[in-house]
Amino acid sequence: MLDLAREIIGSQPILTAFLAIGLGYLVGQISIGGFSLGVGAVLFVGLALGAFAPKAQITGPIGLTGLVMFLYGIGILYGRQFFEGMVGAGQKYNLLALVACVAGLFVALGLGHVFGIKIGHTLGIYAGSMTSTATLQAGLDVMKNKDPSIGYSVAYPFGVIGPILCIYFMTRMVKPKFPPKAQRFHMGEILIGESFAGHRLGDLTKDELQGLQVTMIRKDNHNYVPTPDTILSPGDAVLVVGDRQDAIAAAAARLGKLEPGRLASDRTDLDYIRVFVGKAGAVGIPLSRLQMPAGYPTHILHVRRYDADLIPTDDLMLEFGDRVGVLTPPDKKEEIRKHFGDSVKATAEFSYVSLGLGMVLGILLGLIPIPIPGVGTVALGIGGGPLIVALILGKLRRTGPLLWTMPLPANIVLRNFGLAMFLATVGVNAGQPFVRTVTETGLTMLFIGVAVLLTTVLIVLLVGHYVMKIPYDDLVGVASGATGNPAILVYSTKMAPTERPDIGYAMIFPSMTIVKVVAVQIIGLLAIGGNAGQ
Repeated sequence: MLDLAREIIGSQPILTAFLAIGLGYLVGQISIGGFSLGVGAVLFVGLALGAFAPKAQITGPIGLTGLVMFLYGIGILYGRQFFEGMVGAGQKYNLLALVACVAGLFVALGLGHVFGIKIGHTLGIYAGSMTSTATLQAGLDVMKNKDPSIGYSVAYPFGVIGPILCIYFMTRMVKPKFPPKAQRFHMGEILIGESFAGHRLGDLTKDELQGLQVTMIRKDNHNYVPTPDTILSPGDAVLVVGDRQDAIAAAAARLGKLEPGRLASDRTDLDYIRVFVGKAGAVGIPLSRLQMPAGYPTHILHVRRYDADLIPTDDLMLEFGDRVGVLTPPDKKEEIRKHFGDSVKATAEFSYVSLGLGMVLGILLGLIPIPIPGVGTVALGIGGGPLIVALILGKLRRTGPLLWTMPLPANIVLRNFGLAMFLATVGVNAGQPFVRTVTETGLTMLFIGVAVLLTTVLIVLLVGHYVMKIPYDDLVGVASGATGNPAILVYSTKMAPTERPDIGYAMIFPSMTIVKVVAVQIIGLLAIGGNAGQ
């Protein structure tokens, strides 16, 4: 029976890949003390299958295709935040992460030399400590053998659990305080007083109502969509929305008083409808330029994106799957539904044209040779090209008719499936040499991996907190981005329950991935050149 299983696994690479993914996700769900490997378990199941069936090899572009899918999804998701992070505090954060990642690489090279570890294994240890699949692929490309896969597999587990432990103990030491998570969407109905009679609504939005959105106005017992030229009278009421309740209260104190129920209870002239955004024509366009149906008054009151309520500011762009609250005449609801598409299927919709074109551009960019004097020629490769292009397209969001973004659920599926395919391929192909190498130098390689990881994370946490005075929720995001694994980011958001860890991760992960990819290629070329010269 075992021989038959070995024969099937060894001769059916597609079956083997999906077996590694299925069993890997099953193992990854096992939690010990709150820690689980998640998708990383696919790598270790793949190693086990490769060791069990020596003939098992997943050839062809399956693994590389998965890596491109993963990196492209990351870039599209974080493009806007990444480029916003290149100015202001983001420069300081990136510098800190750069110093930490380079220091970790030097530790890997130094200890690898001291203990006589092959350079391919050392580069793999560095990639595994950083849980960076793109860095692993760069190592495989430059070394032209499986050595980096072995080092990666040994170092990977502590590359996940190490940062989590460091962040846990750092949080216990620092004991940071965070304000309770505030609601980001508030509404208020303000009754206009005598002192503002005769004022234009547009004038008030520049001063008394600054920072608030006026969504509806009530005059003479009728509700209207507001315009800047609307003249206010005593007894009129305005419905405003904002992200701070105190701002609404302050505006009400200046203009008159809060008096709820005057507008919302009357739906004779304007009714409220919530629709899903399901048409490409409504996506990726600032609300200030979004075409609404002509011939009758409409106004977007609020936007619900996954678990968050958003204020409909002029620069906000809708995404597939957003749920939009619209004020419209009661008899025009069906037209509003048709205008936006109103289909829950939109949460999984995206343009395969833009996806394919973006990946092609990324792969082409990765092929461009970059000469480095005294070293040789490097390239961004599969690990860097698609990521850079995706970051740019994620920032652009839309180019004419081409919509580059995709809904978060679709992005998650693309990334996770791609990463699982890559890890399954790497694990199965490295199974046999992994067992042989680990029995000889496994503990030494594990020690080097721990040293690399601790060097990187502790530099970020200690220097960032005690020297650079970085806010703690930003800091754990930087640490998560420098090391890379999404599981670390998830844990960081538990320790610092604000939106800042996600922003820090988005600013750091892409840039440090590119740094690691290029650095590993340079080290590999120098090592190969040195060996050739001996």
